[in-house]
Amino acid sequence: METPRLDRGTPGELRASILDYFEDSWDTYERLFEVLASDEAYYRRADPLRHPLVFYLGHTATFFVNKLVMARILTERVDPHLESLFAIGVDEMSWDDLDATHYDWPPIAEVWDYRRRVRELVRERIEALPLRIPVGWDDPFWAILMGIEHERIHLETSSVLIRHLPLALVRPHGAWPLCTHAGEAPKNALLPVAGGRVVLGRGHDAPRYGWDNEFGRHEEQVAPFSAARYLTSNGEYREFVAAGGYGDPTLWTEEGWAWRRYAEVEHPRFWVKAGDGWRLRCMAEEIPMPWSWPVEVNQLEAKAFCNWKSRQLGQRLRLPTEAEWYRLLDAAGLPERDVFSGESGNIALARQASSCPVDRHVHGGFGDVVGNVWQHTETPIDGFPGFAVHPLYDDFSTPTFDARHNLIKGGSWISTGNEATRSARYAFRRHFYQHAGFRYIASEQEVSVAESIYESDVAVAQYCDFHYGPERLGVPNFPRRCAELCHEAAGGRPLRRVLDLGCATGRASFELARFAEHVTGIDFSARFIKVGHALQRQGAVRYVVAEEGELESTHEASLAALGLAEVADRVELWQGDAHNLKPRFADYDLVLAANLIDRLHDPGHFLAHVHERLVPGGLLVLLSPYTWLEEFTPKANWLGGRVIDGREVSTLEGLDAALGDRFRRVGEPRDVPFVIRETPRKHQHTLSQMTVWELKV
Repeated sequence: METPRLDRGTPGELRASILDYFEDSWDTYERLFEVLASDEAYYRRADPLRHPLVFYLGHTATFFVNKLVMARILTERVDPHLESLFAIGVDEMSWDDLDATHYDWPPIAEVWDYRRRVRELVRERIEALPLRIPVGWDDPFWAILMGIEHERIHLETSSVLIRHLPLALVRPHGAWPLCTHAGEAPKNALLPVAGGRVVLGRGHDAPRYGWDNEFGRHEEQVAPFSAARYLTSNGEYREFVAAGGYGDPTLWTEEGWAWRRYAEVEHPRFWVKAGDGWRLRCMAEEIPMPWSWPVEVNQLEAKAFCNWKSRQLGQRLRLPTEAEWYRLLDAAGLPERDVFSGESGNIALARQASSCPVDRHVHGGFGDVVGNVWQHTETPIDGFPGFAVHPLYDDFSTPTFDARHNLIKGGSWISTGNEATRSARYAFRRHFYQHAGFRYIASEQEVSVAESIYESDVAVAQYCDFHYGPERLGVPNFPRRCAELCHEAAGGRPLRRVLDLGCATGRASFELARFAEHVTGIDFSARFIKVGHALQRQGAVRYVVAEEGELESTHEASLAALGLAEVADRVELWQGDAHNLKPRFADYDLVLAANLIDRLHDPGHFLAHVHERLVPGGLLVLLSPYTWLEEFTPKANWLGGRVIDGREVSTLEGLDAALGDRFRRVGEPRDVPFVIRETPRKHQHTLSQMTVWELKV
């Protein structure tokens, strides 16, 4: 089914359409896992940079629960333990930054039962939620659609992981038939494409669901160029392999050659050497090499091929940009539709569960402008002017705005839903494997790629300045002061392990490492965490702050300048939910939660379980201005600042009540000031109250 229009019909008709779309997504995703031959296949790590498939089986269901809780459509979780395990995982790690974390995965039967319970719950909410037409960005039903489209993304990414598994762990399945057409590769050629103006992005009045990076507006004038008639086929790519392309560092970018040496690759990932010839690994079986199908490689390999082909033809060849792909789409004269279907090409599972010959679906003289495999581009993803983060999923796009993730366009045979739309924008690290290949173009237009990324997300940049900028109005830096006060509260006791909850961009975590052997920083927002990761990786980050009106200035945060570079390796930073942390985050001597409790949905739940993170006699250090707001915390969950049973209750009283059974308060509360700069002439000056609590032995 295609992603539904959200602006038509009666509420009853649209509700039925969304329910059908949900059921179709859920059934298709579960059908994918039927190709696994045994439970071992769920636990085998098919790709060392990804979780095993058991994670993805549970993850899409957990995603629904998490988003519906955030949207206040659900008030209780289904299974907090599984939702902690399946909620967050580094889904796409750098090849040179492996995650060695071990997980205690549950039995597969338990995960399937969990999926069954979540399915029933989501179905009930779809049938009961109020529905208004049109459904928009702020509507509760947007969270439902977010869950559906998220699962359709993992339909594709999970199929790639299955393709990585040993053949003994998978089996062909009638629901996933391969294309039976193959043959020698057709001869490729360059065809002209007219230049012109391209308008990218869409408005919030668009009639279908979209991810946040699709919204906004960008105009670009594209120069004329020539594009390959076909996607690069296995047969055409064979010439590059035979010519020793994988052994020539002059053909590769610096990043590409470093990856090639690390991965020790000599040919495309899914090619299998068979005597003097080759076979192709498909999702669940190997077949004789179909030379006419598109080659599937990562962006680094595609770039190296373009450099090699440039030498052969004496022309400057490269991958297209995002805007050039849209010019090619127009040149192909495909039907003017928002959603691509079988008439557009080999997309949306319209035909078979594999690629097909590159000359089978030709429009306007060009094969596979849409479908068959995704097409790598030269363009690192970024937000369009007017970009805004959706509050229910703030880490969908912004962690990829780092010049390390390049866009893929056009969709593949298994791209469904939003992935099969004209405005879809998906990006992966350049070493990443997807059902993706490429088309080369010849163009004199230079590709401009920013080498320095300035953090311009307003909230994140403001926190960069709050954490790493100069002191304001004579008030000491708040994260540094929190760390100093934690050290003071510890007295002479050693701090082996410290947990910084709500660490934001990480300054307090780094400061705590001056006093502690190991610090774990956790924040709910990947937008904030990525700043700390960038500081660890690069030593510095740049950010933009407001000056006056539309005027801005750029600044740099540097660990070395703050004397923190030498302790940065003692810090690990994770994305996580303070309400529902993984069990591994335990045995800490001190837990710091600075300006966190009045931003939690259920601070009482957090305080009832925080002792599980501490060693006996460990310290809990809380700071909060007690700014209770219903946009963050339902009034019924406020710890204080309200009238309960006819009596005014302060937050300090609420803390005493919540913690008194397991903790004793150490010393008297004290005020710790902080200042957040909005502009040079406007600052927020706040007093946060600090309390220290010792876990009873």
